[in-house]
Amino acid sequence: MNKIVTFYIFLFISSGIYSQENSSPYKTDFWKDGSWIAGSTALNVLGVITIQNKDDLSVTELASIDKNDIWKVDRWAAGNYSEKADELSYIPFYGSFASPLLFLLSEDERKNFGQISVMFVETMATTGALFTITAGTVQKSRPLVYNENLPFEERADSDAQRSFFAGHTAATAAASFFTAKVFHDYNPDSPALPYVWAGAVAVPAYVGYLRTKAGKHFLTDNLIGFGIGAACGILVPEIHKIGNENLDIYPTAQTNVMGTGIDTKGVGVNYTF
Repeated sequence: MNKIVTFYIFLFISSGIYSQENSSPYKTDFWKDGSWIAGSTALNVLGVITIQNKDDLSVTELASIDKNDIWKVDRWAAGNYSEKADELSYIPFYGSFASPLLFLLSEDERKNFGQISVMFVETMATTGALFTITAGTVQKSRPLVYNENLPFEERADSDAQRSFFAGHTAATAAASFFTAKVFHDYNPDSPALPYVWAGAVAVPAYVGYLRTKAGKHFLTDNLIGFGIGAACGILVPEIHKIGNENLDIYPTAQTNVMGTGIDTKGVGVNYTF
């Protein structure tokens, strides 16, 4: 995902983003959007570091896990494992990142592609920040950990302890819903809208299905990842719409809040009256 974001940042710089066309339904600002991208990128780095510092399960910890402790809605997935499903999930995952390139086919969107690229970077960086920080701080074993036929090393590995929430599903939902939202705003009367939105739902849903089959995530992990990604994909363009300039939504993190020793990570919302 980092390579995709870097590609779109290059497009942002090379396209002269802030020479916006009148045909755009959006408004961007160099300092606000630059700060957004810088802040969310910093939170991504913090999240990745947190993930890298997670510990493997000990022999005792692995021996103590019991699928009966899992919510009933998720229990059926415990023990799932499929390398084929894992590999297959990367096709729609990476494919969704290229979906904004379809805007190059339309004149109005092509004229404003630099601006669209910046919003896409913000969407993916915000989704990535929420995912990495959550995955790094929440301890939840993947379904494959409950598969006793797998090697101890694979089940106990720290990477297998970040089931919550589903990053692939979230990123795919963010990209697909972003594309649908921007298409909708540029083409509000298009007869293709129902199909565009149906595709935005179907692609991340399929990724979520494959990630569960692969033993990477439980159903609820995918549902939450889907919701977070979809929200980012819709809200980032929405707050850039002309007339919505007073609304800001951004990832945020604070340490030792007011001297309490409490660290917080989440989404900040600001509305200026």
